[in-house]
Formats: sequence, structure tokens, C-alpha cells
Amino acid sequence: MTDTAGPGSVSTQVCIVGAGPAGLTLALELARRSVAVTVVEQSAHFNRSFRGESISPDSVWLLERLGILDKVRDSTLETHRMEIRDGGRPVLNAEFSAFDQPCPFPMELPQPPLLAALAEEAAALPGFTLLRRSTAVELLREGETVTGVRVRGPEGETEVRAALTVAADGRFSKVREMAGLPYEKIPLERDFVWFKVPQPEVWDPHTYRVRINGDRHGLFIPTVPDLVRVGFNIPKGGLREMRKQGIDSLYARVDELAPEVSEGVRTSVTSWSDTSMLDIFTTVVPRWSLPGLVLVGDAAHTLTPVLGQGVNHAIADAVVLAPLAAKALAGGGPDSLLVACRRFQQAREEHVARSRGLQMRQERAFALGDPAKVALRRLAYRLVSSNGFLKRKIVAGIYYPLQEAHRSGRAVLPVAPRPTSSMS
Repeated sequence: MTDTAGPGSVSTQVCIVGAGPAGLTLALELARRSVAVTVVEQSAHFNRSFRGESISPDSVWLLERLGILDKVRDSTLETHRMEIRDGGRPVLNAEFSAFDQPCPFPMELPQPPLLAALAEEAAALPGFTLLRRSTAVELLREGETVTGVRVRGPEGETEVRAALTVAADGRFSKVREMAGLPYEKIPLERDFVWFKVPQPEVWDPHTYRVRINGDRHGLFIPTVPDLVRVGFNIPKGGLREMRKQGIDSLYARVDELAPEVSEGVRTSVTSWSDTSMLDIFTTVVPRWSLPGLVLVGDAAHTLTPVLGQGVNHAIADAVVLAPLAAKALAGGGPDSLLVACRRFQQAREEHVARSRGLQMRQERAFALGDPAKVALRRLAYRLVSSNGFLKRKIVAGIYYPLQEAHRSGRAVLPVAPRPTSSMS
């Protein structure tokens, strides 16, 4: 069911603020477990560009198990290999087909079709409601316990009362702020400028390319239908200065890093309005829950764009939290929900910390400008590329930890069975 907030009060078991990958995956998994769930989303549509389009192999695997992958497959593009060039020369290559996994390939998947598929699947189940054009403006409380949210929509305000409120509202989470949960925001030394250009004919459309020159680097990621998503670093807060230099400053950066796309950039990016800027930071939240409230996805652990980990962890959060929350709702009171949320954080925190640590090390490597340190970076990449065991271990740790853990029996991610009526 899709609706907009209006006067009055509604009751549900779980209220999720934010209809991104974490929020909608969680809603679907809860609805499949017969939990009544209401999702509050401020946008009227899912048209989000330059957000979480890189899906790691573990996320592909989860989406397949959720029964969503087949619904969006026409909107995907597999990545078969990764190539890093530093100073114009190849320093690392990885072939994802070399990894014996159920889902070995990362994918490019724009968020609109993914979110639409999740919402459509959930809407077919009883107890699911999506409130569009609705903004959470206040947390409802009884003593120390969060009991829902006050929502402002086009028809006025509504109180959505819930046993559990979930903050799935992203890296700038308003619900996290309203809850007063402390966190540390760690700004990195760069921001990122993003845009899309046509795929050059000389490039294989299934290769993820990283180009580095000193302390400047760019990501060149093939995406659907026949485009390349380009992102390059600029100094923190440096967009205003770069824009003062004119659009030619953007062209010069692309010419330096990837002249193969220069012509396409000049055709497709004629002004700064054709670009998007992403403020790069990571967020560490020591405590992800309060009585009646839990954070998921970027609200709990903002990551950087490196290696497409944000959506991966958002989906994994949802799959882990759903059975814990559903069991607590079915068999206990507020205390059992709080215990379930703490168990959720314990189950996920180590995986998130590992990804954050790897990203931070990669960020520092990208930022090196001293010639001696640049030489060491190139040597490190070449050593990894030439050592099959080391390369497999590092790549597996980045892209396949969930599949590896599931296959070895170290961890099982319990995905809810799909109702017969929603199976294809």
C-alpha cells in the first residue's frame, strides 16, 4: 500500500524512516514474516542518481536470495575485472571469474529500479504501508522509550506509533540526531565530483578502472545502458575554487587521468550543473540503538564510495535485523526488542569495521603525493597483483565475506521464504 501522511494517528509494529536499500529491504523481510511495517519516505519517487550504483558480489548474492535480482536484471551490468593504473601504467589487475563463488561478479545497478522492485514486492504483502512525501519531524517517547515518530505530509501531521522505530534515513540521519545518539564524523581529505559519459569504444564495458597520478585519482565505472560513471577527487571543500576556474578545469583533470573519455566528457558535461559533488566522510556510531529505536545502513555506519560497500552493508543489515526483530515482536516486550537490536549490532559491527579499515587504508594510499611514497604505493599494488594467494585473500575479504562465511557454515543469513503468490 502506498499513501501519504495525513491527520490523525496510526499504529504499526515497525516504523522505518527512509525508503533506501536498507529501509525497503528490511520492510520486505519483516512483511514476509507477517510483521506490520510502515515506511516513511520524504520523496515522491525513487529517482536518485549517483547513489549506491555499485553492488558488491555479496549484495548480488543477497538480492538473488531475496528474489529481487531477476526483477532488476535488465537494469544491471556485470563487472568482470578491476584494473588499477598508476602513473599511466598498470599496477594491479583482478579477474572476478577466478573466484569460485555462487555470485562472483560485482554489478552496476542504479537505485531507482532496485528500490521500485523492493517496494513492489513488499506492497503485495499485507501489513506493508509506504508513506510518500512524508518527513519524520519528531520522535514520540514514553519516558526513555521511543514509541514512534511524528510525520509531516502534504495533508498535515500524523503520529505513527510503533514498537520499533528504525532510522534508515542515510548518512545525514535526522532520526539519529533527534535520538541524541553520539557519533564521530571523520572527514577525509577529499570530496568527489561525479558525472556520466558515453562508454568509449576502445574500452571493454565490463572493467572497473581506477586511474591514479600522484595524489589525484579517478574512478571509471561502466554502468547501464552504455555509459561510464566517472568520479574524481578534489581537495576537501575545493569545488568552489575549481568552479571558478571554469569547466575547462574539469576537462583538464579528465585529460590527465583518462584521455579515452575526454571527447565524451566535452560532449556530455558542458557545465557544472551536469555534475554532482559528494562530501566524503565516514561515521562511527558507538551505540546503534535505544529502547524502541535502532539505526541501520548509513545512519549507523557511513562508509566512503571506495569498492561499493555502502549498499552491501545496508542490505546485509536488513537481512540480519529482520529475523531478530520479528522474533522479539512475536515473543516479548520492549526488553526483548532492545536485546535483539544489541545482538544485531554485535553481529554486524565487526564486518562494518573491517570494511571501514580497508577503505581508510585505500583512501590514504590514494592521497599520497610524495614521490617516494608514490613509488612504494605502486610497488605494493604490483606485489599484490603478482601474488595470486595474496590477491585472492584481499579481494575475497572485500567482496565475498558473506558468501564465504555462509558456505563454510560460520554464519547463516536467514532470508524469509517468499509467499507463493509473489514467487516468479
